[in-house]
Amino acid sequence: MELQLNRMDYLQVGVTSQKTMKLLPTSGRRATQKVVIGDQDGIVTCFGIKKSEAVPVFKTLPGQKISRLELGGALGTVQEKVFVAAGSEVRGFTKRGKQFLSFETNLTESIKAIYIYNHYCDCKDQHYYLSGDKISDVICLPVEKLERITPILACQDRVLRALQGSELLYEVEVPGAPSVLTLNDGNGGESGEEILYGTSDGKIGLIQITKNLPVPKWEIFNEKKRGGVLCIDNFDILGDGVKDLLIGRDDGSVEVYGYDSANEPVLCFEHALTESITSIQGGCVGKDGYDEIVLATYSGWVTGLTTEPVYKEAGPGEDIKISQEMQNKIASLRSELEQLQFKVLQERERYQQSSQSSTAVSAVPVFSVNDKFTLNRDDASYSLILEVQMAIDNVLIQSDVPVDLLDVDKNSAIVSFSICDTETNGNFLLATYRCQANTTWMELKLRSIEGQYGTLQAYITPRIQPKACQIRQYQIKPLSLHQRTHVIDESRPMNTLSLTGQFSFAEIHSWVVFCLPEVPEKTPVGENITFYFQNTFLDTQLECSYRKGEGVFKSDNISTISILKDVLSKEATKRKINLNISYDITEESVGHTLKMIHPKLEYQLLLAKKVHLIDALKELQIHEGNTDFLIPEYRAILEDAEKLQEEYKKQPAHLERLYGMITDLFIDKFKFKGTNVKTKVPLLLEILDNYDQAALMKFFDTA
Repeated sequence: MELQLNRMDYLQVGVTSQKTMKLLPTSGRRATQKVVIGDQDGIVTCFGIKKSEAVPVFKTLPGQKISRLELGGALGTVQEKVFVAAGSEVRGFTKRGKQFLSFETNLTESIKAIYIYNHYCDCKDQHYYLSGDKISDVICLPVEKLERITPILACQDRVLRALQGSELLYEVEVPGAPSVLTLNDGNGGESGEEILYGTSDGKIGLIQITKNLPVPKWEIFNEKKRGGVLCIDNFDILGDGVKDLLIGRDDGSVEVYGYDSANEPVLCFEHALTESITSIQGGCVGKDGYDEIVLATYSGWVTGLTTEPVYKEAGPGEDIKISQEMQNKIASLRSELEQLQFKVLQERERYQQSSQSSTAVSAVPVFSVNDKFTLNRDDASYSLILEVQMAIDNVLIQSDVPVDLLDVDKNSAIVSFSICDTETNGNFLLATYRCQANTTWMELKLRSIEGQYGTLQAYITPRIQPKACQIRQYQIKPLSLHQRTHVIDESRPMNTLSLTGQFSFAEIHSWVVFCLPEVPEKTPVGENITFYFQNTFLDTQLECSYRKGEGVFKSDNISTISILKDVLSKEATKRKINLNISYDITEESVGHTLKMIHPKLEYQLLLAKKVHLIDALKELQIHEGNTDFLIPEYRAILEDAEKLQEEYKKQPAHLERLYGMITDLFIDKFKFKGTNVKTKVPLLLEILDNYDQAALMKFFDTA
């Protein structure tokens, strides 16, 4: 069934956080519902729609930023009480806006929980659990179905943790860092144990959390490279009697998935907004009898994608007519726009006059920036997403370490590069992105080089007066292309770096945090810890095990061990701690790493060769008038010319990076033997230019 939805913007509140909008339930199936939303100004707003206009029901006074809004009530009753979390306080309101609960949890952290899970019953502390990594969402399986309380924590280390009381029942690994959880079908499915999850890298999955073990049902991979999942709901928008899956993403994508005969999700509708979707719910808001998907965006817009037709059906020979209600709304909006333009003009004149006064003080405008800096496993690149509540004028990117900026299809900004004087000011990159009008969201992609670490800074300037800028900093870590995993291949040849010395558990943990991404800053509970990592560029692996006074690091890549040795020595020296360093190098690991690089290097060399042939082949084609005389291989290159050039353009310096990694591997292999082979690097590069795997292996063995 083809789904047609029309967009309706209802109301704008302040900047919103994830999962802070709900629709209040009604007695009728398709009767209009009230919307309740909390924003970062601490205001809870409840409104309904009458004659296409938003009519307020209640609005609270400003306060602390609202980080979550949920509906609740006694078991077996209509869930229509509004509960909000703001700071460390929980407040409860009736559907009319009367506050009936103010519960101060006395937690040191805000309720947008970081590492700690607390369970309260009748406002009394019942259970407590300290998670090994940041908690991004929490949900409880339906008590009325299971007759037990089973909380599920979504944690940043790509794990869902099922609890029983204060104890961990079990962990289940998911294919990305989970960012949102919801009950399947709104009630956990038939068993009451089914959980839908979305990840920060855009994947979606369904998993059954039984009492003894998890049962994965299905997964949807993010093949279209859409944004991370921020919100999920279940609602029958297709009208076929089966609840559909509604998805909201941080790049503004809205998706509807129906289900096929095998109960597998199938994409049947998508829509793109220009800012992230913080909340999503199916219901009926605009007009009786017309279902819709209600969305809340980062800047505070409440928007409906409704099944109500905007145009009246035209009869034979008639033009399509806009409904009278819609005509009235357009006229009302035009009038409102004229009034706002006049008001802006007046205020601008007042500001210009006051700015010329000697006593005038110019206040720096405050604005919110929503940012995300994450490593993508698929292409070993970092994605920097910047979102501002108003239009962005420009973004300046500055880096004191070498990074490659990659092309992003969704980015319409014009980029210009400035020449960097690395020796004088330490800059390796200065790039300015000038945004088009009304751009509030943008994505940048970059790739770092392992072993080179420092800081990337973004200077964000929105289109406001007086001009103001916010600076955001992101750490490029020594092993920046490594990503956390939970299993490694024990059969690989491993090199070992061992450290001993007078250092505490917290100190060595802080060094690991400094070296590697996705390690929780909080020192783990217990006396020791083991973390596993995978290099997203080469697929090599790393195992870090450490405790007070001792650390053991194992990797199948000598260069990883070399980087760790240099950085950990430097960090210990800064703190005046003597380290005893020993290492055990396995010769076979070098050949193993070269074999892992081989398919990537071969592919990039072939791609470069094909791209360099395109112009010459096109000239031949023009000269001869056709391509019949060419061998099939060359004809295929011409047919795929655009695709090949696009791929090559998206991966600048990819070949150079692989050359660099092989060179580092060569130098590091002999460095651990106490030999300096830098004079032989030109010979190595010559072999790479005329690449043959056997010749390269022989060079490494005989050099």
